[in-house]
Amino acid sequence: MAGGAFVDSNGGRDFEGKVTTFVLITCFVAAMGGLLFGYDLGITGGVTSMEIFLVKFFPSVYKQMMDDTGNTSQYCKFDSQLLTLFTSSLYLAALIASFVAATITRKFGRKPSMFIGGLFFLVGALLNGFAVNVEMLIVGRILLGFGVGFCNQSVPVYLSEMAPSKIRGALNMGFQMMITIGILIANLINYGTSKHKNGWRISLGIGAVPAILLCVGTLCLDETPNSMIERGQHEKAKLMLQKIRGTSNIDEEYHDLVDASEEAKKIEHPWKNILQPKYRPHVTFCFFIPTFQQLTGINAIMFYAPVLFKILGFGDDASLMSAVITGGVNVVATLVSIFTVDKFGRRILFLEGGIQMLICQIIIGVMIGMKFGLNGQGSFSKGEADLLLFFICLYVAAFAWSWGPLGWLVPTEICSLEIRPAGQAINVAVNMLFTFAIAQAFLTMLCHFKFGLFFFFAAFVVIMTIFIAFLLPETKNIPLEEMSSVWKSHWFWNKIVPNDNDLGGYNHKSNQKSIP
Repeated sequence: MAGGAFVDSNGGRDFEGKVTTFVLITCFVAAMGGLLFGYDLGITGGVTSMEIFLVKFFPSVYKQMMDDTGNTSQYCKFDSQLLTLFTSSLYLAALIASFVAATITRKFGRKPSMFIGGLFFLVGALLNGFAVNVEMLIVGRILLGFGVGFCNQSVPVYLSEMAPSKIRGALNMGFQMMITIGILIANLINYGTSKHKNGWRISLGIGAVPAILLCVGTLCLDETPNSMIERGQHEKAKLMLQKIRGTSNIDEEYHDLVDASEEAKKIEHPWKNILQPKYRPHVTFCFFIPTFQQLTGINAIMFYAPVLFKILGFGDDASLMSAVITGGVNVVATLVSIFTVDKFGRRILFLEGGIQMLICQIIIGVMIGMKFGLNGQGSFSKGEADLLLFFICLYVAAFAWSWGPLGWLVPTEICSLEIRPAGQAINVAVNMLFTFAIAQAFLTMLCHFKFGLFFFFAAFVVIMTIFIAFLLPETKNIPLEEMSSVWKSHWFWNKIVPNDNDLGGYNHKSNQKSIP
């Protein structure tokens, strides 16, 4: 085949090559960066529901939790800004780190950024495991946040650049898959350590294990061809492209990468450049997708699942086991997304997930409202609790095959090389900003909004589903260097994006090279 490229059914080009074992192993190792984020998401809620942890670090919360006089509403049992700061401080640190990581990712490569993230997380996990006061806990959380910020910046970019376009969605979702596995592992560990007198130390300290795995794994990884070309290592990039595609006939794809890199080098100020009119859709989605991802309310459940279940009347063991169940559903549903995203596309998963989440949130809000009312006094029978857990699992499943993985995939694949680090930095920073806000405010919002909090998040699910339906074009099977074509063919964005030959940083004249 001349030039090694052909036009696919979506109007974009696909390049010759196969899905090599090398690529699969490489993407698996890189995706372990998601374990760090997932483990932290899962471990925090379980630890903050452990009585021995609360007695040592947050005695006022423990006293409030144990109040059985009826003076404290069930909705307000865990309402403490200091307790939520323990959870949320990580995400504020991750926000700050994402901007530093964007520069390192661009100038030095994706590998160093992942390795630095692993080191930060390792030190933070050890500090938390050996903490003797709240200050030590918070410092450890901040270091964990730096680690999450670096990994969330670099890993999705690395996966998108290494993967062939026809399975880019599935391989990129390996990051989200690792997040869900990390959450499940954390929930299982919390369940196992909850009765141990130092169970919280074990739970927090084990976070060092995925950090070590990532650091060691990163040392064994190769850099992406895109990053090599970006830093002038052209021969290494060509050899790497041959290795990951499993063929020597990579000239067409290689030249496209070089063209994209040359365009990127013309950009002296990527942060200023991304504000140009031709990048308006990129900035729009890099901002609103992570915003809406958090406003689904999913992380409120993932952070505080054991706490939430205890508030709703589940016992200690039952609340931790319920968190394990939702974590297991999260993993299975993410697998569904991995196997369907490149077959059915991004839009259908976004839309179906939004509708299913909306229905579940309304039912959950109604059930809690009918049982607890406004005064927050009541409890569920076993049958009612099981039914509530069922709808929470349906809600988690909908998120896990839609907004969860797609929230990381779509922003990385729509951004061309010259704005990719900046675009991903916006994605991570906005994600972490709203994650911080939700983590810090959720327990207070639950105390004041009561069961209406679920309707609050449901309203945003309506808005974001409409947003996707009207504004997001389908991006499945489109090579990264061809992505600008989706804006020119979209009913709305073709009026916004200037019609020139340099959309998205790719020189479309090369589109005429040797496509049969």
